[in-house]
Order: sequence, then structure tokens, then C-alpha cells
Amino acid sequence: MIKQAIIPLAGLGTRLLPLTSVFAKELLPINGKPGIEYILEECKEAGIKEIIFIISKKKEMIKKYFYNDKFYQRIIQKKNDKRVIKEYRKILRYKKMIKFVYQNKPSGTGDAVLKTRKFIKDDFFLMLLPDDLIIKKNCSKSMIKIHNKFNASVMASMNVKKKTVSRWGIFKLKKKFSKFNHLIEDVVEKPSISEAPSNKAVIGRYILPKKIFSELLKIEPGKGQELHITDAIRSLIKKKEKFIAHSFSGKYLDCGTMDGYIKSSMEISKL
Repeated sequence: MIKQAIIPLAGLGTRLLPLTSVFAKELLPINGKPGIEYILEECKEAGIKEIIFIISKKKEMIKKYFYNDKFYQRIIQKKNDKRVIKEYRKILRYKKMIKFVYQNKPSGTGDAVLKTRKFIKDDFFLMLLPDDLIIKKNCSKSMIKIHNKFNASVMASMNVKKKTVSRWGIFKLKKKFSKFNHLIEDVVEKPSISEAPSNKAVIGRYILPKKIFSELLKIEPGKGQELHITDAIRSLIKKKEKFIAHSFSGKYLDCGTMDGYIKSSMEISKL
């Protein structure tokens, strides 16, 4: 069973400037609720018991959001506001699930994953990227079902426009297990249009094996001199480790750009 999840949060969120010059992008409200809470809800509903946040010293406000007890206690003592009490209890429930590790010099998703190495207990764990919201159906829950069935690593997959492939990790797919699941032959990080093996992109949900840590320790930095999780996954695939691309049925929202952030609020307000 998948019981642990990691969430990289150390990025500076430059695509959401000027908002992120003073505020962590993961705490920006989406239809009245911090974006990170949608990710936490997805984890909780999928049966996750422990969540590891990877933050930096510049993102300490994320930790403060979950450890601001005195502030809430003063408000509740003065006003006894039911809405505030409900919000505080919700935050306390999440706080019990969360651990914090630090990545003070962001050097890629692979480097962020490595920071959690000593905390991962089981053979597989879930990773979620907070810029990618998937609504209407719990993608993590669906992926865990696939993992349990095939005892394999699983990555969320979505068709993207060919002209945008250089933004994504792109799959080369092999055997089809079912309508929504394919065995992965390869995955390429941000290829050019001519190099892309397909238009099937990795979306920010991964079930990864604990073996990924030993691969990350071996590989060299890739594009942008960053350590890419994709390169470690490629290495494991070459060693015959099974990875499955899961075409999820929820609705994808990109919260990492200003345009996407605005559209996400509008979409969620319709639910």
C-alpha cells in the first residue's frame, strides 16, 4: 500500500510574479482556498497517512501556515467564530500528517526527491507537483489502484499539443494494458518537437520506487544543470523496472502560470 507522499515546494514561482515576490505560490487562494489544500485533500482521500513537504528557508511561510496555533487560539478565544474553529481544526488535522525537509538551493525535482530519502519507509511512494491540480476525479487514488494491481510504478499521462512538448517530460509508450494504461518504453525530459517520441506528457503525479534514490545518486545533472527525476526514471526503465503511464479521467488545471492560476479559480468555482 502507498502510505507516504512527497510534495516539492521549494521553487520560487517566478511565473506568478509579482504575487510570489511576497507570498508562496502554494498558499495563493484558488476559489477561496489555498492551492496546497487541494493537493492535501487528494492525498487524504487516496489513503495517504504521511506527507513530506520539501521547502526552502525562503518558503518558511508554508510551515507557518500549519504552525500558527497562537494566532488561531487568540481569535477563537475572543470571537468563538465557528468558521474559524472549523478552519483551525482542519489545519491541525493536516499538521499531524506533514513533515518538512529543506532544499535551500533548488536544483531540480530529482534533487528535491533525494532530500526525502531517509524518511521513505516502504518500497513505493507518491509524489505530487503542486502546480498541477486534477479535479473531478482523484488521480492519486486511481494510480494507487493501478499500482496495487500490477505492483509497478505509475505516472499520470495526458495528451498535449505537439508544439508544447518542450515544456514536458514526454513518453514513448509500449504495451497497452487497458484503455487508460500503457507500459512505458522511455520518457524524455523537455524534448524538441523533432525529438519528441509522442505527444503523451507526464503530469505531476508519480508513484515511484524506493530504488529511485540510488539512481539519483548516480546520474549527472541534465538540462539547466539540474537533477531531473525523469533521467533517474529512464535509468530504471533500462534496467527493466516496470513503469505504467495512466491516462487519468479528471480535469487538469495548470496553476503554475498567471493565466492558468486565474482559469483554475474559475473552473473550481463551477464545481
